[in-house]
Amino acid sequence: MKIDKLKERLRKDRPAMAVTLDLPEDVVRDLERVALHRGFTNGQALMRAYVGQGLRTDLEQLDATPEVVNLIASLQRQGVAQEIIANAVAEATGQLVTA
Repeated sequence: MKIDKLKERLRKDRPAMAVTLDLPEDVVRDLERVALHRGFTNGQALMRAYVGQGLRTDLEQLDATPEVVNLIASLQRQGVAQEIIANAVAEATGQLVTA
């Protein structure tokens, strides 16, 4: 991640948006349990950390392959369904097992 974007992400006063997410009860209990052992105050803080970590990883990969980002944007502009694009990217990156 570029240093400018990283500095922006570290600002404490960034605007926030509430998101509702339904998770199975056992997952929430596990998050709470793991959070305490990882030094977080609660499961919600741990979820934010997990999302942030995964997002940074994915953004680094996207920044490393701008031609793929441009291709996806082009396909979206041409009306290709998001599900088809997601499946094609997953297949191309070896994340989708085809039958």
